[in-house]
Amino acid sequence: MAEFILPKNSKIKSGKTVSAANGATRKKKFYIYRWEPDSGENPKLDTYEVNLDNFGPMVLDAIIYIKNEIDSTLTFRRSCREGICGSCAMNISGTNTLACTKAISDFNGDIAIYPLPHMPVVKDLVPDLTHFYKQYASIKPWLQTKDSAPTDSERLQSKEDREKLDGMYECILCACCSTSCPSYWWNSKRYLGPAVLLQAYRWIVDSRDEATDERLDQLEDSFSLYRCHTIMNCTNTCPKGLNPAKKIAEIKKLLISRLT
Repeated sequence: MAEFILPKNSKIKSGKTVSAANGATRKKKFYIYRWEPDSGENPKLDTYEVNLDNFGPMVLDAIIYIKNEIDSTLTFRRSCREGICGSCAMNISGTNTLACTKAISDFNGDIAIYPLPHMPVVKDLVPDLTHFYKQYASIKPWLQTKDSAPTDSERLQSKEDREKLDGMYECILCACCSTSCPSYWWNSKRYLGPAVLLQAYRWIVDSRDEATDERLDQLEDSFSLYRCHTIMNCTNTCPKGLNPAKKIAEIKKLLISRLT
């Protein structure tokens, strides 16, 4: 019989509890994952009960309030607060999403906040995205051409060709989709994952790019692309409403069409 053992210091323990001030009328509890790598201790789940009247309507507003007013050691990423940069991607009550665009009112009960799943953790809510970005760089996400750039104009494309990029250029590389994918959990060293494959397809179908065959050749192995089993977690969780699973299917269709 198989025996599975959790890595040392990986079991989450109960942490501290901070209650809202007396007189608070709109109370809400936030359970937040905490881990200090230099302490040598297990991660813990701290409980913060706060008054919703003290900050804005989004989950990120609550996290910022907790850091500024209750516990300055809380660590997380954030930048634009407009769903553009992807920095505040985290798992909020079981769903990977952006804290800055997720409304507290979407949750009836308490809210649990963890870092993106199945990624190494730097500290608290900060995942280590080094491998994710290396995979992104591996697809060469820039325009590749064989001819010199025009001297008197930009590289033009028709309105119809431009529309082919819709549903892909909006990707902000927050990694919500890839870290929700079981295939990526199991094969992340070799499977590129939904986010990177969506970006790969964005360049494959760009009419201005002249490296289509080379891009497809790179993906034609048993792991880079074909570990996708159309589970659809990526599409369901994307905070931008994109459909990475469909784009992965389109890449597969292109590879098959080369055989006919």
